[in-house]
Amino acid sequence: MSKIRYSRWRVITAAIVATVSLAACGSGTDTADTTVAPEAALKIVSLSPTATEMLYAIGAGDQVVAVDSLSTYPAEVSSKVTKISAYEPSVEAILAYEPDVVLISNDMNKITEQLESISSRKITVWTGAAAASIDDVYKQINELGELTGRSSEASALVADMTKRIDAVVPDVAPTDASSVYYELDNTYYSVTSNTFVGALLKQFGMVSIADGVEEGNDYPQLSAEAIVKADPSIIFLADTKCCQQSAATVKARAGWSGISAVKGDNIIELDDDVASRWGPRIVDLIEQFGAAHTAMLKKNAAK
Repeated sequence: MSKIRYSRWRVITAAIVATVSLAACGSGTDTADTTVAPEAALKIVSLSPTATEMLYAIGAGDQVVAVDSLSTYPAEVSSKVTKISAYEPSVEAILAYEPDVVLISNDMNKITEQLESISSRKITVWTGAAAASIDDVYKQINELGELTGRSSEASALVADMTKRIDAVVPDVAPTDASSVYYELDNTYYSVTSNTFVGALLKQFGMVSIADGVEEGNDYPQLSAEAIVKADPSIIFLADTKCCQQSAATVKARAGWSGISAVKGDNIIELDDDVASRWGPRIVDLIEQFGAAHTAMLKKNAAK
């Protein structure tokens, strides 16, 4: 699968997952039952890059025996990365690790049903759907803390994240609304202000130019002409890895030289993984949003 096609698929998947009821976010089959093995002896297979990051952030990495092919952070997880797909996982491959717990981001492949029908042993399946708010992120971290016997570490992580976010948002309280183009891939898929990312941007008075483009779709594909006409003040690139986009490639796009964000050099290169995995590093993304908005205001004030 090409990198561009993968990015498009990711956008479609994100849109689908975002419609999942918040009641299901961070919960799944038998999540309350953590007695399948003593906490310290839990063998976990994580098929969710976000959940993997959460586990390592609360110090539960020693309980992880295998992760999917996309779980590449933090560096310590490298020896546990497998070829198991997070989207179409092989049940046989999962069972080879004899896990007590399997973490997934969604059950589109009916992995829960497959594990229950094939495995002769009790396996807890925890589902952490894409977060729709910061509180959802905190909820999932705390659930994994309880699951792994790291509740205190999870609480400490949440407290630290909250402190960092509180330190950033008040400092750049929105005064004047600014328009933003948030690029998911180089075919111009974007997000509206109704999405989780859009809500984070709105904290800083930044409004997506994708709002209202396509009714009922919060992940619309824009046209180059529409982007130029909207004249965003800031451009965020969440496709630096998947599609090798950068401030330089944006500046080289035909007809884009007159966009305010390009003229003002307000093109922010994001890490695709940080931008799409709403776990502990979501704070890094929020801090980048805040820094970008502050820098833009300073540039405008200096004119």
